[in-house]
Amino acid sequence: MDDGRGDRGERGEAQRASCCDVCGNDFEVRFRYQVREEAGGYVYVCSTRCQRALLLGGGGETCCTVCETPFEVEYPHQVVAKDGERAYFCTLECRAKWRPAPRAPRGPRRIAVFNHKGGTGKTTTSINLAAGLAETGRRVLLVDADGQGNVGASLGIRGEKTLYHVLVNGLPVEEAVVPVRDNLDVLTSNEMLAAAELYLAQRPNRDRILRERMGDRARGYDVIVLDCAPALSLMNQNALVYADSVLVPVACDYLSLVGVKQVLRTIKNVHRLLKHDVELLGVVPTFYDVRNRISRDALTAMQKHFGERCFLPIRVNTKLREAPSAKQTIFEYAPTSHGARDYLKLVERILPTSPVRARGDGEGAGASPAVRRSFARPVVATA
Repeated sequence: MDDGRGDRGERGEAQRASCCDVCGNDFEVRFRYQVREEAGGYVYVCSTRCQRALLLGGGGETCCTVCETPFEVEYPHQVVAKDGERAYFCTLECRAKWRPAPRAPRGPRRIAVFNHKGGTGKTTTSINLAAGLAETGRRVLLVDADGQGNVGASLGIRGEKTLYHVLVNGLPVEEAVVPVRDNLDVLTSNEMLAAAELYLAQRPNRDRILRERMGDRARGYDVIVLDCAPALSLMNQNALVYADSVLVPVACDYLSLVGVKQVLRTIKNVHRLLKHDVELLGVVPTFYDVRNRISRDALTAMQKHFGERCFLPIRVNTKLREAPSAKQTIFEYAPTSHGARDYLKLVERILPTSPVRARGDGEGAGASPAVRRSFARPVVATA
């Protein structure tokens, strides 16, 4: 008897198919060179022949971007497309010397909340950061990239479709997200994400599946926050390659300070090995207790090493531990608590890098840099 699995498999294959931007043929992405990021979007090529046609165009003579020497483009490595513009190089030496001009980020701001060590407050930070940004009028997507599913448990939601279906079945993001608050959607996860790791391991472009699946489908959001698992897994590699910045919660204790070094090495490896420019947005000291010497010493060490990238600490607060049991954010559960005030300061610190997009109906226009209200109770905005 047909149970519909064959139809679902065919639909999944159809959803995973991409269309070549050069020849128009449908194909399944298998290699990294088949997906290029240009002008804030993605360009697909089905073969090296189409890749060459895309990069070289009609050929002909051009000038080297570095030394301005006229030359004729012959090889794909002589052309680099970045931020919608192309640079040309007559030699490999010129390409090595080239440094692209810094540009404002296009599309949604993508922040990965990441630390190898567990118990540093990653999920708490992800939830309250996303909620605080949503309160300023920004459209925010919170992605649970941890198979424990703590984001859904903390907010009292359980999505019928999860990140697993987006990664493995190619389900469009908009069909999997769960609206939970004004301007805040959540893409949940559960134990099935472990099976997605097996799927990722079999793919040639295994560290870029999340970026390909999200692609242009998530461009309706202003900010995407990814809550990462405390491990260096394929799922976390996908999250870091998709993100444009990393926020690192660090508990104020000795072992967490040691773990920060591993996080910095991971970010460097993403640059060097995975060829993705992800930046360190900052470190957030968590579980800060001014009464303890280790907390004061840890904060001083982080401020000395990271300078302005060390954000104000999140103080130890019982309300932060209680909020998940009430299925609420800290702004809903205890809007006047130290935890709410500390996360408010974190939101305000990150706001300059997360602009609100213009909307025709005026939504989000003139949003204050402070969280002006909670979802349930008024909050006095800080100056």
